[in-house]
Amino acid sequence: MAFFDWKEEYSVHIREVDKQHQKLVTLLNGLYDALKKGEGLEALGGILSELVSYTKTHFATEERLMKTHGYPGYLSHKEKHQKMTEKVLEYARKFESGEIRSPIEISNFLKEWLKKHIMDTDIGYSAFLNGRGVQ
Repeated sequence: MAFFDWKEEYSVHIREVDKQHQKLVTLLNGLYDALKKGEGLEALGGILSELVSYTKTHFATEERLMKTHGYPGYLSHKEKHQKMTEKVLEYARKFESGEIRSPIEISNFLKEWLKKHIMDTDIGYSAFLNGRGVQ
């Protein structure tokens, strides 16, 4: 069993976005696999760096789609993206400075955030964009 199993209920029914969400899930599962091998601390820096980079790409995709199609919740959604980016950067900084020594804390935070973001926030634009032919 994976740390985070992708389920159909997480789908926003937009191929590009679902694929990106699945990539984020894969990164989290990679961190979990490293933790199980006792290599979590060593793997955390690289995975955090990749998460920061990939999250920016993912958020840019969502924001482009929302803006292009006139999603009314665009500004609010973009603000949530900014807050999450700041939070991940804060975790990365704390890890690099030695303030955080627990990859479990970070992996649990990321898992819960991703679930909540998809299920509570992204699902909100899903029907709107699907209704405009975005799939």
